Amino acid sequence: MTEIGFYHLTRSGLEQALPQLLQKTMEAEKRALIVLGTPDRVQWLNDQLWTYDAASWLPHGSKKDGDPELQPIWLDTTDENANGAQFLFLADGGVTSDVSSFERCFDLFDGRDEEAVASARTRWKSLKDEGHDLTYWQQGERGWEKKA
Repeated sequence: MTEIGFYHLTRSGLEQALPQLLQKTMEAEKRALIVLGTPDRVQWLNDQLWTYDAASWLPHGSKKDGDPELQPIWLDTTDENANGAQFLFLADGGVTSDVSSFERCFDLFDGRDEEAVASARTRWKSLKDEGHDLTYWQQGERGWEKKA
């Protein structure tokens, strides 16, 4: 069964938090699919991942780049798993109809955006009602803290 975690961004934005999670994904030798709500957000994140840290590099691409099977990290507006990812990341309005084909699902939402928080609560309830085991993580002073 897919491990589903909700990640409540309270101390930094997606552009700081997501690369850290993607670094851990790469260290675990897993592939990632990142689903965002709009093509503009895909392009924004694509640009962010090139420049987030001069000392690091996260190999990634999107439809604009092509060749998804060659990309360990694939950015899209749909949950079509074109790069054979084991980990699914949802952010900025990105949704999926089925998490079951992934080992893990990371649902990241901005705690400073009331609409994003309300939407995350709706997704949480829906997944819980479907019988999924969920975890909730919140950014704390020393990183991600698992909450009850």
